[in-house]
Amino acid sequence: MKKSSIFYSITFIFLIAALGVLVAYFNLVKYDKQKYNKELNERYSIVARFALYKLISQPIDKSFIKELQKIYRVKVIVDQNKIKDIVQNGEILQKVTLRIGSSSIYYHKANNYLLIESSNGHSILMEDMAFKPYVTQILYIQLIFGAIAIILLLTYIMTLKKLKPIRKIKAQMDKFANGDLDIHCQMDEENEIAELGNAFNYAVSQIRQLNNSRRLFLRNIMHELKTPITKGRITAEMLEDGKQKDRLISTFIRLESLLNEFTAIEQISVNGQHMRRRIYRVIDLIDEAIDISMANPEHIEKMIQSDLSLKVDFKLFTVAIKNMIDNGIKYSTDHRVKISANFKSIQFATLGRKLPNQLSYYTEPFTQGEQKSSSESFGLGLYIVDSILLAHHMKLEYEYSNGYNIFKFVNLQPIV
Repeated sequence: MKKSSIFYSITFIFLIAALGVLVAYFNLVKYDKQKYNKELNERYSIVARFALYKLISQPIDKSFIKELQKIYRVKVIVDQNKIKDIVQNGEILQKVTLRIGSSSIYYHKANNYLLIESSNGHSILMEDMAFKPYVTQILYIQLIFGAIAIILLLTYIMTLKKLKPIRKIKAQMDKFANGDLDIHCQMDEENEIAELGNAFNYAVSQIRQLNNSRRLFLRNIMHELKTPITKGRITAEMLEDGKQKDRLISTFIRLESLLNEFTAIEQISVNGQHMRRRIYRVIDLIDEAIDISMANPEHIEKMIQSDLSLKVDFKLFTVAIKNMIDNGIKYSTDHRVKISANFKSIQFATLGRKLPNQLSYYTEPFTQGEQKSSSESFGLGLYIVDSILLAHHMKLEYEYSNGYNIFKFVNLQPIV
């Protein structure tokens, strides 16, 4: 349990409360015992003086016994065997010796006894019927504090039970943060935490519906556009050679390329939830990207560490590399790209002017560079690259050095 956790804080508060109850219990017992002993000593002192003076002046008779029982609520023990048992086996709590005699307080079998012995040889043993021993006297305090402790424990358990849904909500939020929209935290309780969970569940369901609608819309659009684009290109190929034919074919090629980029965007899910990651050598990924880009291999210079491997989605990652190659050839002044890769980064260096804006400007959808005309770019290249890298927990960086624009894939997490 983290120290910053609310469960830790609540547990700490209840432990402090329990400690406070425990300290209060011991202090109260100490005070109550002192008060009990004081009252007991005062009572027995009075009884002892009265009995001693009576024993000196007169022998023990029935009237004396009745007087003791009536005034001080004590029971005189006359059974000699019982007297012997109490004196021999009882615990002496206190003994006071005076000039006219002595008094001793005995504790035996959960009862208090007072033994009075006068200086003339008379003695009497009395059982206290008014004051019970402190062991029984303390029971009511123990019952009270026991009830308080039980209430405190039940309150702690009920509080944790009320807060338990927080753990469920956090677990669902972690799933949501990792791109999993299969969230279920509907709660039937009627409290603020349940309202929070239900609101989060509703928000995720709305996002899930929007996401499904977006995905369905993109798929329908791509499906509907693919047929007319294909037919249009076939029709254009049938025209006589000329400037108009080349323009039409170029237009359909761009539309087809745009459609493919939309397909890549549709495949990229939050944090790569639906990606199929496998371990591939970077050299194989780059070679595949060169093939699908249909670039002239002579325009690409490679310096790749042969044992460098990454765990990626093959199709998406090659699309990201292909887009970097396309952009490099398209925007560089010599139409060449230098690709280098090591355990730290994959770099794409192209000769040309420094980008006038920050990299974040070019990773927005439909942003076009200034090196070429708008007819030569759809503005999705770096946006798709950045999205694919983010889905792989990587990052796109840019720097300008010695006349070269250098784009880097960093945070590679290579497989050793």
